[in-house]
Amino acid sequence: MSSVLERNDDMFARRCVWVNGPLVIGAGPSGLAVGACLKEQGVPYVILEKADCIASLWQRRTYDRLKLHLPKQFCQLPKLPFPEHYPEYPNRKQFVDYVESYAKHFDIKPQFNESVESAKYDEVIRSWRVRSVSTQGSVRSEVDYICQWIVVATGENAEPFVPEIAGLKDFGGEVIHARDFKTGKTYSGKKVLVVGCGNTGMEVSLDLCNHDAKPAMVARGKVHVLPREIFGKSTFELATMIMKWFPLWLVDKILLVLTWFILGNTESYGLKRPSMGPLQYKFSDGGQTPVLDIGAWEKIRSGGIKVVPGIKKFSKSMVELENGQELDIDSVILATGYRTNVPKWLQENEFFSKKTGYPKTPFPNGWKGNNGLYVVGFTKRAIAGASVDAMKVAQDLSEAWKEYLKQKKQNA
Repeated sequence: MSSVLERNDDMFARRCVWVNGPLVIGAGPSGLAVGACLKEQGVPYVILEKADCIASLWQRRTYDRLKLHLPKQFCQLPKLPFPEHYPEYPNRKQFVDYVESYAKHFDIKPQFNESVESAKYDEVIRSWRVRSVSTQGSVRSEVDYICQWIVVATGENAEPFVPEIAGLKDFGGEVIHARDFKTGKTYSGKKVLVVGCGNTGMEVSLDLCNHDAKPAMVARGKVHVLPREIFGKSTFELATMIMKWFPLWLVDKILLVLTWFILGNTESYGLKRPSMGPLQYKFSDGGQTPVLDIGAWEKIRSGGIKVVPGIKKFSKSMVELENGQELDIDSVILATGYRTNVPKWLQENEFFSKKTGYPKTPFPNGWKGNNGLYVVGFTKRAIAGASVDAMKVAQDLSEAWKEYLKQKKQNA
């Protein structure tokens, strides 16, 4: 699949590798979807993954109670649906089992422990130069991959986001990011401050409450809270259905009216809504995915989860809020989300926004750039959007690959 040229370097044993076909960066659901679609098209490829397993975020950085927030039909990868016996909302283990069986079914074998440090298009050789640091045990080496096409599939949640908060370093209790949270069992009886009120913040707070901890959830920004289901049907599925007939703003109005009837006025409990509707806000620059409630809202209304305003500063054993209130706390869980890391290593200024880390061209047209650059998994539409892009990318690469073979044959 590739030819290898060896050369020495002062610090590393650096290899130069020619990739016969596209180089896919990332072996999460997006990268696996691309691999399966390329396999079907008969296009050879190489997948690089910085972790030592596929879907590492799901396998290593998720809490025990996690389930898909959307029905399984919206979260399956191309060409292979979830098993029929899976529930409508598969849990973490079921999803991991699914992606592992997916990789096995399509014989997808990523090269693990390969952390991409830079990728730049070389105008002279008309190819991409991708530098990766490979770690095998205690042996560390640099690899330069040369390829005509690259597929960026590192996803929207590549790195945890930790905001600067005054005094946080002085706090004497435990401070973790939500990616390191596993279960509320370890916090039983403790006063825990959960920073963030998105889907993760809500679900972590719910798990803490269910294990007799005392969570206070910081709601500094604005958020839409929607029921996960309306009239027995997934809210997401319902929205997708009515979007076929109505404009986005009207779909948002319908969702908000139905939500008011089911949940009541969320603002009266400290969760302020954005002025934009839930779907418009989700797809806007800097917007946030609406919370699909799975039980946290009832705990908020009953007082089990306390909603508090933004943080002014931390001290050794307490936090002062923006309204002047002080809370004694034992632990802090930062449910502050993730960020894409693409601008750190992809050296191009046209396709990706340096500010947001997303393609400048929104879905459904943000999957192809210049000079053989392709992108999957940056749609703000979860796995469903990634699957759509993966199929488009594979089809386009199939045509490019056939043209490449044709020219190669003519020049032989």
